[in-house]
Amino acid sequence: MLVAGLDMGNLTTKAVLLLDGDLLAQSLIMNSEGGDIDGRRAIQAALEESFFDFENIAFLATTGSGRKSVTFSMKQRSPASCIAKGAKRLVPSARTVIDVGAETCTVVRVDDLGGLEDSLGNERCASGTGVFLETMAKLMRMPWQKMADASLEAKSVAEISSMCAIFAEQEVISHVHREPPTPMNDIIAGIHASMATRVAGLAKRMGIKPDVVFSGGVANNKGFARILEDTLATKLDIPEYPEFVSALGAALTAHDEAFRQAG
Repeated sequence: MLVAGLDMGNLTTKAVLLLDGDLLAQSLIMNSEGGDIDGRRAIQAALEESFFDFENIAFLATTGSGRKSVTFSMKQRSPASCIAKGAKRLVPSARTVIDVGAETCTVVRVDDLGGLEDSLGNERCASGTGVFLETMAKLMRMPWQKMADASLEAKSVAEISSMCAIFAEQEVISHVHREPPTPMNDIIAGIHASMATRVAGLAKRMGIKPDVVFSGGVANNKGFARILEDTLATKLDIPEYPEFVSALGAALTAHDEAFRQAG
């Protein structure tokens, strides 16, 4: 049975296809605006890797901030519940999930069965999300991938104490223009450390129970991941494709619903 899950995020749309419960294909649409058009585009992109058509999908579930914008969705689930479900599938020992996306940071507690036990989110401040890193990448005039590598080469961590993205920018500028200037790698490590402090604070408010999974697109940033791990003093399990964890959770929801309805 073919089912699909869509994660309708703020800046991207992710699709995951499962065939009889196993991963068949996945796709990501950048700079999406949500709704039926982007949802269908993501599904069709995933279907290109298979021999199936859209009409072959038995059940489709959506999650993410734009989940209600997809009119052909058969079920909608909260991001936290899908993060828990997807992380549990990929890391069976998962009990805490830290998910950092473009504009959201969510900490999820997972129960023994892979269900959502509790969650805590930060959607009001950019300093704990991918937007903060994108802003800093533009300020440093380098892609975030290069920033990630530079952070790993830092000799020390520049102090960037402000929790506000705007004031953090001013601190970065002061490091660049001081005499002598702070080494670029150290500044970048400081940027990552500043963001890690906010993310770790949210995780500690929730209460960290191992094993801990790090998901969301920001988990692809190895420099930030290492500093977050150091800040938490906890090992982080990062799936191969961390940006698809929530979409996978939606697809698993679709799988369960399809079989439930089939009796």
